[in-house]
Amino acid sequence: MRRAAAFLVLLLCLYWTRAQGESGGVTGNDITQAEVQSEILGVKATSDQTNVTPDIWAELKELRDMAIKHSVELSNSKSKMEKLEQENTAIQARLTASESKNAVLETRMNASENEMVKLKIENAVLKARMNTSENVMEELKKENTDLQSRVTSFEDKSTVLEARMTANENEVEELKRQNADRPKVAFSLSLTDDGQVGPFNTDITLKFSRVISNFGQAYSPTTGHFTAPVRGVYYFSLNTLDFRKNVWSGFCLYHNEKRLLYNDNYNDEHGYTRLSSSLVLQLEKGDVVYMVLPANYSLYDNTNNGTTFKGFLLFPL
Repeated sequence: MRRAAAFLVLLLCLYWTRAQGESGGVTGNDITQAEVQSEILGVKATSDQTNVTPDIWAELKELRDMAIKHSVELSNSKSKMEKLEQENTAIQARLTASESKNAVLETRMNASENEMVKLKIENAVLKARMNTSENVMEELKKENTDLQSRVTSFEDKSTVLEARMTANENEVEELKRQNADRPKVAFSLSLTDDGQVGPFNTDITLKFSRVISNFGQAYSPTTGHFTAPVRGVYYFSLNTLDFRKNVWSGFCLYHNEKRLLYNDNYNDEHGYTRLSSSLVLQLEKGDVVYMVLPANYSLYDNTNNGTTFKGFLLFPL
């Protein structure tokens, strides 16, 4: 009985040792199944010699079977453990590779985030510049619109001015044409350089001998007559200056045979008088106008041209 108990204790120790080998202690290669069987057979032989009871042998057989089963399970566990270790190594390698890739991706992500921040800043600057450009563009559009309005107004004014200029030019051309077609008639005369003229017993036609101007040659110094070259409206005037004392001075203006104007004056002791007359006449072509010195009247003139007769065509009819 003592040997059987000792053998049972030995089996338990072997079982514990096998378990320790699986966890890093004694390995399954140190104690094999054959050794266990040898021990059991040795115990069996010894038991035969010592007459061990059949119950104990049955228990030992059961213990043997359990030991074999546990040995197989331990062997399978070892294979699984090795397989798991290989898988773990592979997983660790993959994890290391993933961590490396993750580190690279994280670096690239950080670089991308920095680039994104930079792009956001640049985008904000561009937006600000764009807003400024849009504001400037709107201002330029407004200025352009104002300029276009001013240009349009200027063009309208220019068109009006051009039309007025054209009208004025046409009017000037018409006036030039009319002026070219209209005869140039104007004269300015002085009576004489010799001093006193008259008195005479009868009326005489005054002949203004000093011709200052005679455009159109309508006045004749020989006859003293102005002959209208065209039908129209004419202006005439006569002025005298006399400083003689106690004399009568006077004149008349005739249109053809009709006296239209008479003017005279007596020079008293002061001896200084003026006579002045003018009128506008409508004359037909060929009508004559002349000045007459009445009987017993006299006039005076010298180089100072104090007594003058003048006239000109206002406009033809």
